[in-house]
Amino acid sequence: MEIHSFSLSPDNSGDKKLAKCSHKLVLLIADLQSRDIPDDVVKSINEQVALVQEAAGDPKAQRKQVRKSYNQIIKLLSAKLKLVPKNYYMTLYMSVGMASFGLPLGVAIGIAADNLGLLGLGLPVGMAIGIAIGAGKDRQAAKEGRQLDIAL
Repeated sequence: MEIHSFSLSPDNSGDKKLAKCSHKLVLLIADLQSRDIPDDVVKSINEQVALVQEAAGDPKAQRKQVRKSYNQIIKLLSAKLKLVPKNYYMTLYMSVGMASFGLPLGVAIGIAADNLGLLGLGLPVGMAIGIAIGAGKDRQAAKEGRQLDIAL
C-alpha cells in the first residue's frame, strides 16, 4: 500500500502560515514514502491526509487540520513503529527532567536554606538532566535507524 501525497490547493497557496505547516507535512510524507511501513499504519496516514484535503476550502480550517494531522501521524509513528523526528526525546525529556528532577531538587535547596524563594534553582538543573537523557535517546534512535529526517 502506498502513502498518498499531499499538496496545497491553488486557492490556499497564498497563505504563508498554511504553506509553512503544509511544508512540514509534505516533508514527513516524503520521508515516509521512502520507508517500508506496514499497511495498517499506511491506511491511518492516508486517512489523515484525506482529512487535510477535505478541509481545503478555508485556509484557517485547513491550517488547523494540517497541524492536527501532522501531530496525529507523529504520535502514530512513535507508538506503533518507534519512529521519531529529530530532537523528539530531547524535547520530551526536558520537561520530564524539570518536573521530576528540578522541582524536588529546588524544594530541597529551598528547605535547606530556609528560603523557598530558591525553589527555582532546581529547574535549570532538571532541564539540563532531561536534555542530556533525551539527547542520548535521540542518538540511540538515530543509530538504530528509527529517526525521521524531519525536526519537530
